[in-house]
Amino acid sequence: MLDPWSTNWVKKPLEWLAVPLARRGIQADQVTVAGFVIGMLAIPALAFGGYKLALGLIAVNRIADGIDGVLARQNGPTDAGGFLDIVLDFIFYAAVVVGFALADPTQNALAAGILLFTFMGTGSSFLGFAVLAQKKGLSSPVYPTKSLYYLGGLTEGTETLAFFVVICLFPEEFPWLALIFAGACGITAGVRIVSGYHTLKDKKSL
Repeated sequence: MLDPWSTNWVKKPLEWLAVPLARRGIQADQVTVAGFVIGMLAIPALAFGGYKLALGLIAVNRIADGIDGVLARQNGPTDAGGFLDIVLDFIFYAAVVVGFALADPTQNALAAGILLFTFMGTGSSFLGFAVLAQKKGLSSPVYPTKSLYYLGGLTEGTETLAFFVVICLFPEEFPWLALIFAGACGITAGVRIVSGYHTLKDKKSL
């Protein structure tokens, strides 16, 4: 929901950060993988209660995710790079939730499981539509530079990052915050399923 606004807001800072990397010949895929590895370190950090450290690792991961997009657009985006980027993003999102489940299984595991269930809904509806939209030659008017058709919703990247920031700052509130966000993800999945179905149904097969 907020991604169009946040994308414009962070565009210039990300371009500035990408300049020295581009000068050194660093490729978008390298930044994608490095950001993913750093982000995955949030799992042990969360498991051992290092919430501030985890927040820093999450921030680095999200910054890397923005920089790799800048580098990809500069050098020409590739299908392989787009695939790598989106798959690792979804794994990272799930990893943060798992980290909270490990931090306090008794208090957090049920809410984490429900949230992961709704993540499956948002992720599968997003990717399923993107595959068929590509087959039919559809492109997103909101995100024309993306390698996949980005089907929007109530919970997109910006909202997910905001949720991660809040739960890292207030980890003791994770259960109810996770359930609230799970509800928003459920709404997003439902809207995507309905709108995606009707959009594809109205288009003739190529």
